[in-house]
Amino acid sequence: MEQNPLSQTSVFTVAARLVSIVLIILIMYCLQSVLVPLLFSMLFAITLYPLSRMMERWKFPRLLSSVIAVIIGIIIISGLIYLIVNQALNIGKNGNDMADKLQGILVVILDWANTKLGVTDVMISQKFHEFTDNALSNATTYLQTAFSSIGGILSSVILVPLFVFFMLYYRDFFREFFLISFKSTGKERVNTILNNIYSVVQNYLVGLITVMGIVAILNTAGLLLMGISYAWFFGILAALLMLIPYIGIAIGSILPALFAIATKDSAWYSIGVIVWFQIVQFLEANFITPNIVGSKVSINPLMSIVGLLLGGMLFGLAGLILALPLIAITKVILDSIPSLSHFGFLIGEPDKIHLTSQTNIIKLKRRQRKTPPKEKKE
Repeated sequence: MEQNPLSQTSVFTVAARLVSIVLIILIMYCLQSVLVPLLFSMLFAITLYPLSRMMERWKFPRLLSSVIAVIIGIIIISGLIYLIVNQALNIGKNGNDMADKLQGILVVILDWANTKLGVTDVMISQKFHEFTDNALSNATTYLQTAFSSIGGILSSVILVPLFVFFMLYYRDFFREFFLISFKSTGKERVNTILNNIYSVVQNYLVGLITVMGIVAILNTAGLLLMGISYAWFFGILAALLMLIPYIGIAIGSILPALFAIATKDSAWYSIGVIVWFQIVQFLEANFITPNIVGSKVSINPLMSIVGLLLGGMLFGLAGLILALPLIAITKVILDSIPSLSHFGFLIGEPDKIHLTSQTNIIKLKRRQRKTPPKEKKE
């Protein structure tokens, strides 16, 4: 009798792994109020670690170096928030003039829709009333969500700096925990995995910050050449939205385009803003990011998009920001486990040979044809 290629043991193993993955995702969803600040704290701690280590080399005590690193991080983030809020308030001072102009543009669009598409004011009014009725009926839900989000933000403002401090201060203690937990794996291998995780995340974060700086300068330069007011604000805001991969810059181009419509006499300024931001996004994706980040964070675009969708479903906006670093960490862990290394291979960037007609499989078949079969020993 022929043996079944899928034995009962292998089926149980696959089923156990799937159940484990489902349980892990369910636990993560239930504990997201704790996990999201903790994950952000881990990324901030990795970013600030070189600063803390540098101060320790200058004979600063670890306690003091950790506190100073956290304070510097708070000052930088607070400065960015102040810049954005201050500029937004300045733009809001001229809000009435911009609203009147946008309203005039909306009237022109409605007139065009009425003459070209046959959309009457009654139809538009009916749709507007349906939208407002649905919005009012869900107002309670929106308010609850807003207040819960504000509460989560306030708690994160307190928890994240505290978590970052303890991660910097207790970093050797945490490393010892992993060495004890995976004693059977061997200290050298565990240290290698931890160092690889740190290296991948550090390269991603430093590369992302560098790319964001370059993109902010390019965005601002284009807006200044077009004579758009508050160019630095819109350029930096669009660069910060790069925290949402692939779609961040596209979203960031909408606000300056609307602002150009409201403040300029020609719609060509708005089109120019969108075109310039798309050029910057093309340069970022094809030249800037590959040369700065390189292949150190090698995740193929398909897995990146799937990870973004899953991260958004799991943690919302925070999941979109955390998705790529978590996928990179997962890849390092999978690559270090022989039985799961094929999943790490699937997440990684394909080699050039996989993108041509001559794949490894075809080459392997050709080698097998050329190699004569070995004679069986008697």
